[in-house]
Amino acid sequence: MKFNRSIIITAIVTLVIGLLLGWLIFGGAPEMPAHDEHVHTSEAGQDTSVWTCSMHPQIRQSEPGKCPICGMELIPLESGEGELDPMAVSMSPTAMQLASIETAVVGKGKSAKSVRLNGKVEADERLIFSQSSHIPGRIEKLLVNFTGEMVKKGQVIASVYSPELVTAQEELFQANKIKETQPQLFNAAKEKLKNWKLNDQQINQILESGKPKESFPILSDVTGYVVNKKVNLGDYIMKGMPIYEVADLSKVWLLFDVYESDIPWVKKGDIVSFTIASLPGENFKGKVSYIDPVIDSKTRVAKARVEVSNSGYKLKPEMFASGLVDAGISGNAEQIIIPKTAVMWTGERSVVYIKNTTAQGVSFQMREVTLGAGLGDSFMIVAGLEQGEEIAVNGTFSIDAAAQLAGKPSMMNRQGGPAMSGHNHGGNQNTSMTNMPVNSKKTAISDEAKKSLVPLFDSYFKMKNALVNDDFEIAKAAGNEINSSLSKVNMNLFKGDAHTLWMQQSSVLKQSAQHLEHLSDIEALRASFIEVSKSMIAIAESFVPITTPVYVQHCPMADSNKGAEWLSNKEEILNPYFGQAMLSCGENTKTIK
Repeated sequence: MKFNRSIIITAIVTLVIGLLLGWLIFGGAPEMPAHDEHVHTSEAGQDTSVWTCSMHPQIRQSEPGKCPICGMELIPLESGEGELDPMAVSMSPTAMQLASIETAVVGKGKSAKSVRLNGKVEADERLIFSQSSHIPGRIEKLLVNFTGEMVKKGQVIASVYSPELVTAQEELFQANKIKETQPQLFNAAKEKLKNWKLNDQQINQILESGKPKESFPILSDVTGYVVNKKVNLGDYIMKGMPIYEVADLSKVWLLFDVYESDIPWVKKGDIVSFTIASLPGENFKGKVSYIDPVIDSKTRVAKARVEVSNSGYKLKPEMFASGLVDAGISGNAEQIIIPKTAVMWTGERSVVYIKNTTAQGVSFQMREVTLGAGLGDSFMIVAGLEQGEEIAVNGTFSIDAAAQLAGKPSMMNRQGGPAMSGHNHGGNQNTSMTNMPVNSKKTAISDEAKKSLVPLFDSYFKMKNALVNDDFEIAKAAGNEINSSLSKVNMNLFKGDAHTLWMQQSSVLKQSAQHLEHLSDIEALRASFIEVSKSMIAIAESFVPITTPVYVQHCPMADSNKGAEWLSNKEEILNPYFGQAMLSCGENTKTIK
C-alpha cells in the first residue's frame, strides 16, 4: 500500500515538472492556429447574425424579424454579400428576381423613330357638293327626307312648283304657234327653259302635252350621301339655293394630329399604317399627301392628311384612327441607343443605372446621361454612356427606391442621404411607406398617359367588386392584376411635375399592393385594400384618367371604426370592407370627373 502511494506521488510530481518545462519553452510563442480559428468563427457568426430583406437589401438587423418597409420576414444575409461601392446599391439575386430587374449591354444602331399618330376620318373636301335648285318656287315633294341617305346621279330628289316656270311654258306655247314665221322667238322661249336646267326631252314632252306643268323634278347632280338637309316640305326657294349637301365617300381623308416635337419626323410621302377603333383586326395604309404649314395655337399640333380609297364605304367620317409612321434620319451615323424603360427622368436630369459585377456580387450605380431624340420605344444617347456597358432596362424604379432608402445617390437625390436602418428609436417599428400621406395635387397629363392608367383602375374595380361579393380568390387574383398593371405603366408618359407626382404615388401604391398575393384570407385582403384605395384615390384625383364619373365613398365603421374610403365607378354604395354583412354601409363623399 505504501509502495503504490509513493509511485502515484512520483508520477504526479513528474507530470507537474513536465507541464512547467513545456510552458517555459513554448509559452511565449503565439498560438496562430487557435487565433485563426477564433477569427473565422467570429466572422462566420457575424454573417449568420445579420438579417436582411430579400426585397429591400439595404435593411440590416442583428436579429430576425420583419422588414420595416414591406413587412416580409427577414432572411439571413448571404455570405459574401457586402457593400461593393459606397456610391452603389448592392442587390442579391433574390432581390433582383423579385424586382423583375433586367439588364442589357449598351450598343449602337441606326436611329429610327416610330411616330404614333391619332386622328379621325373626314370626308374629302373636294368631293362635297351642294345640290341646288335651278328653279325658283315652292317645295312640293321631298323624295330624300333625312341625312345619311344615298342618292345617285340623275335621281329625282325633289319636286318644285314654280309660277315663273308656268309662265315660261305659256310663252313657249305661244311661240310654238308662230315658229314658222318667228323661229327666233321660239328658240328664245326654249332657251329660257333650258336656263332652268330643263333638257330637250322635257321641253318636247311639254310641247306634246300642250299643257303647262305645274311641278318640276329636281335631279341629283352627283352620287353620294346626303350629309346636310337644308329645306323642308313647303319651303319657298330661290334659284341657285342649296337644298342638300352631298358627299362622295368613295375617297376619304385621314387627318392625323402631329405634335410639335414630332413634326421634323413626319414628311410628305411617308407611309402611314393605321387601324380604326371600330374595325378591329383590319389594317390600312396610306401616304401622307399634305401637312399643315401652321400649328394650331391651342392644341400645338399640325394636321397630316392621308388620302385613301374607301371601297365598301367601311371608313366613315368621324371614326377614330391610330396611325404609325416609321421614320429615320437619313445619312445619320450609328449612335448609342437604349430603351426608354432604362431612363428615369426628373424634369431636369435623366439617369440610368449601370450594373457592376465583381467577385463580391452585383451592384448598380446611378449615372446621369444626356438624351438625344426619342425614337419611339428608345432614346438616342448624346453623352454619358459607352458602348459595351451594361445597364438596367427593367425594374429601374425598384433599384432607385432601394438607392433612396439606403441613402445612395438616386434620381431624386443626386448626392445621396442618410441610410434607412432597421432600427426605430422611438415610434412605431412597423412604420412603412404605406402609412405615408399621398400627395393628390391635380396635374394635367396627355391622353396617352391617361389611357395607360385605365387597366390599373379596371383591376382595382375588379378587386373592389370581388370583396363586395366576399369572393377571396377573385379578389386575390385582381390584386395580382393591380401589380401587373402598375408595372406596365410607362413613367416616361408623365412629364414635368406629373412625372415627380406619379413617381411618389406609384411608389406608395407598389408598397401597398406588392404582397397581396401572399395574403391567405379575405380579411387580410380587406386590410390591405384600405392602403391600396388611398393611393388609387390620390391617382384618380391627380390625373382624372377615367372619362366617366368616379365616386369616393366612405365607411365610418371600417378599419376598426377609424373609417376608410374606396373608389367606385357606380354611385350605389357597395361596401368592400364588410361585403354582404353590411353591404350598404357608407356614403358618397366626392365625385371625380
